[in-house]
Amino acid sequence: MNDDSSAEAATRKRLYWHSRRGMWELDLLLIPFLDQCYGDLEESDQAAFRSLIDEEDQDLFVWLMRREWPEDPARRRIVKLIIEHAETTDNDRYRNL
Repeated sequence: MNDDSSAEAATRKRLYWHSRRGMWELDLLLIPFLDQCYGDLEESDQAAFRSLIDEEDQDLFVWLMRREWPEDPARRRIVKLIIEHAETTDNDRYRNL
């Protein structure tokens, strides 16, 4: 394994564990999005996702449940991408996280 692929694997592993929030509703949105979409995102959207998962669970919950939208445009965009993915994808395999 070269350095780039091992660094990418380490980043993906860190993102996975930071996406497991312990709040079922968030896990069902973040983990499938990470698994199915993150690799295809543009670098700016990947950066927004990495930044997003550093937020507090309460903020994530409010945003991902569409009770409020983040003020930052990049953060609002990634939240909308996550919600759109959840609404258009069957994620039954993640129900037993």
